[in-house]
Amino acid sequence: MSGDKLNEEPVVEVKNATKRYGGLIAVNDCSLSVTRGSITGLIGPNGAGKTTLFNMVAGTQKPDGGQILFDGEDVTGLAPYELFGRGMLRTFQLAHEFSQMTSLENLMMVPDDQPGESLVNTWFRPSLVASRELEVRQRANDVIDFLRLGHVRDELAGNLSGGQKKLLELGRTMMVDAKLVLLDEVAAGVNRTLLKDLAGNIERMNRELGYTFFVIEHDMDLISRLCHPVIVMAQGEVIAEGPMEEIRQNPEIIEAYFGTPVEVA
Repeated sequence: MSGDKLNEEPVVEVKNATKRYGGLIAVNDCSLSVTRGSITGLIGPNGAGKTTLFNMVAGTQKPDGGQILFDGEDVTGLAPYELFGRGMLRTFQLAHEFSQMTSLENLMMVPDDQPGESLVNTWFRPSLVASRELEVRQRANDVIDFLRLGHVRDELAGNLSGGQKKLLELGRTMMVDAKLVLLDEVAAGVNRTLLKDLAGNIERMNRELGYTFFVIEHDMDLISRLCHPVIVMAQGEVIAEGPMEEIRQNPEIIEAYFGTPVEVA
């Protein structure tokens, strides 16, 4: 979906979320939303609280106060596997591949409704197992073709480059019907050439397949290319939201990043 087709319906809403670590308030009464069909960026200086907020949305940390709504339902405190079942998937700064399995096999591991996981089905319903495996394999091949990873289809995932592993991890989100994909530092460890491919595939997934992305990233050029809107955090709070070209010119944001007030002419 392109930016002019968004229906403004939120897929994620964070309402007055707070997270404390002893006397430190990492996230302070923070509210934001991610619109369905958008690629929404989350940026801020180190210590801004963005990773903590991201983790609360992803279910790896529970807020001390406030709510997380996903697809209109309160999911505050739900575990990542429960959110996965509802259609929220996350990639990580360091790719989590099965290194001794091929790229194709890595993708085939993702769907959680495979009858072959049951010994009873393997014994007494082999045709069902074979049929579902064929379906999953076809989808995995389609994903590999979409991401243009055919040349490493049968390569062990542990042998892939950092960028190829990130593409493979992105592919895993395509193996189920994801309502939201959380991208955590997608540019980390990726060379500039593969980063262009990665960014292009994220744009294609958004534009052609309707995926919604919530992106935390330090690479401002990547954020500028991919994200609209961009949400800025500092000291545990949202301080700005809007298109990147406006964010770059905001004196409050420049001060938050660099600690130096900027005079507006």
